[in-house]
Amino acid sequence: MRLLHTSDWHLGRSFHGVGMLEAQRSFVDQLVAAVERESVDIVLIAGDVYDRALPGVDVVHLLDDALVRLTAAGAQVVLTSGNHDSAIRLGFASRLLERGGVHLRTRVEDLDQPLLIPLGTDAAGEDATLALYGIPWLEPRMVADQLGVDTASHFEVTRAATGLVRADIARRAASATVHSVVLAHTFASGGISSDSERDLSIGGVGAVPLDLFDGFSYTALGHLHGRQKLSESVRYSGSPLAYSFSEAAHQKGAWLVDVGPEGVASVAEVLWEAPRPLAVLRGPLEELLADPAHAWAETAYCQVTLTDGQRPARAMERLRARFPDTLVLAFDPQGAAAPAEASYSSRLAGAPDDLAVCCGFLDHVRGRDADPAERAALAAALENVRLSEVSR
Repeated sequence: MRLLHTSDWHLGRSFHGVGMLEAQRSFVDQLVAAVERESVDIVLIAGDVYDRALPGVDVVHLLDDALVRLTAAGAQVVLTSGNHDSAIRLGFASRLLERGGVHLRTRVEDLDQPLLIPLGTDAAGEDATLALYGIPWLEPRMVADQLGVDTASHFEVTRAATGLVRADIARRAASATVHSVVLAHTFASGGISSDSERDLSIGGVGAVPLDLFDGFSYTALGHLHGRQKLSESVRYSGSPLAYSFSEAAHQKGAWLVDVGPEGVASVAEVLWEAPRPLAVLRGPLEELLADPAHAWAETAYCQVTLTDGQRPARAMERLRARFPDTLVLAFDPQGAAAPAEASYSSRLAGAPDDLAVCCGFLDHVRGRDADPAERAALAAALENVRLSEVSR
């Protein structure tokens, strides 16, 4: 039995104001091709299939198209909800969809209701079964009573959820060999986060310990956007696309998991091709514009930090002349004179005239003195104001 572990599709998300629906369609194309090429039996989606609880119509159509194409390629789909999804909306028509090979696990009531797949006979002559469980995103305050826990914390509700799964495995193991795969959307301790995930709680208190997943044959985690291995049997697939510049160095992909009568036989990576590279550039403006080493970034989405001592004029305009898709511009002046200790208000009080006040304001808000043309424009504007007042 071959599984493909994915998560965090975030359909409908934008990237610094740029729509990503076409890039997400490209990912779906790659996913379907991988299912066909690798003869995948089951696609796992460990939460955050949508980016928001109320996705747009075109976004819903994209998921619909993806599920139709995956099942037509011969794969079943097991899908849990994440913290970006509406579990109720995503779980609509789950019993009907199950008949078509799409298995939704979005409710607490379904935690111990696995998808069961026969694996044949193991070396001891016992019938072996693959049991796939889905643990959706559990909001502690919403599910604590339902799970029978006194403390509404991520640790307690996740421990209760995995306890229900273990109890069901134990019941089934009395009559057959059971190999368990658990999908869970959570922040497990040891995972490396990036800027595009929503914090589960302030200060990382919501992270759950890794040993909550001990004993499962494979745990397919979702929530963190970097593909990573926390242990041999506990992994994050990461998001299929980069959703922040902190993910510029990520190699996006998924995990291909082979499970047989003896358990998990192998785990291998599957890589996705990025539709557009990300570039994180830093340095003085003139160097960035002239350095041939940055030629590759001319077709990338760019985040640029300028280190000029004073903010260059028309910085974004000039950057986009070479790097058209510069989406983020920041300034970190290096070597600039230390700011005066006097407050802005005290400096303003000591200004000799109105022109000095205006030029001082420009310097204060942008870190660069007014150039001669700007000083002339300000002087002309002030003179017009003076003449207007005199003529009244």
